[in-house]
Amino acid sequence: MASSLRSLVNDDSRYQKCFQLFLERSSEHQSMRDFIHNVLPDILGSIGNGKSHLNIIGVGSGAGEIDLEMLSELRLKYPEVTVDNEVVEPSGTQLQKYKGTIFMSLVSQKPALDYIKFSWNQMTAIEFEEHCKAKKTTKKADFIHMIQMLYYVKDPGATVNFFRSLLDKNGKLLIILVSGESGWEKLWRTYRTQLCNTEISQCVTTGDIKSLLDGQRVSYRSYELPSQMEITECFTDGDEKGELLLDFLTEVLDFSKTASPELKAGVLELLRHPDCSVESNGKVIFNNNLGVIVIDQLT
Repeated sequence: MASSLRSLVNDDSRYQKCFQLFLERSSEHQSMRDFIHNVLPDILGSIGNGKSHLNIIGVGSGAGEIDLEMLSELRLKYPEVTVDNEVVEPSGTQLQKYKGTIFMSLVSQKPALDYIKFSWNQMTAIEFEEHCKAKKTTKKADFIHMIQMLYYVKDPGATVNFFRSLLDKNGKLLIILVSGESGWEKLWRTYRTQLCNTEISQCVTTGDIKSLLDGQRVSYRSYELPSQMEITECFTDGDEKGELLLDFLTEVLDFSKTASPELKAGVLELLRHPDCSVESNGKVIFNNNLGVIVIDQLT
């Protein structure tokens, strides 16, 4: 990352505003929900065989919306099992939202969550790894999901390998990241040195993770999830929402104000390029396609 630019992840308040706008403008969560309800049940088909209790770890769970969707599908698949759900999330704001959602669900009893024991870990994936190694007696997990979080670790391959090591027999590790065929990949490939934070991986796609797994001869299944994001306001100078979206796309704090005129012009030109976006009815629609990787623990 250019020395004059600050990473968006260093300002959690700004990041949360950008992220909420991203969710409003993108079809990302809907794409994930379609996958969870239509494909995930078959993936989970073997983890509960003969078990009355399942251990689950959510890494980078955010506010829990997607976690709870997966837990509801798991409940439909295995209505008799109880669940230990270990939540790993560094943002206190997001954890409070997650807890608030559970509280409201328990109050309304739709759906009942009393079969789940939640454990809260306000920490990064790396801190959780250190915590587990310090305990020396880490319980095995039947299902681990890492959704849109490998951007924020220094070594994605090492992080994936650690969580793979926590899987019990027939366990599944689910990874969701932006696709190697998305607009993000084109943006990062072009401006990696200027935009990407060298302290974390940040500019990583499912294509990168597949290459790592292929190099280790680890078998996996992969899926592509179509997703899009409207970024029209990015091209109106001084537009508040456009500036939030630009911060999110570049992962740079106050990108419009701190990037050089040349970098800003180049990024905007690329975002509008057919490699990244399509224009329809006066709107610019960014390719936000996602990729899913599923790793099975067979032994």
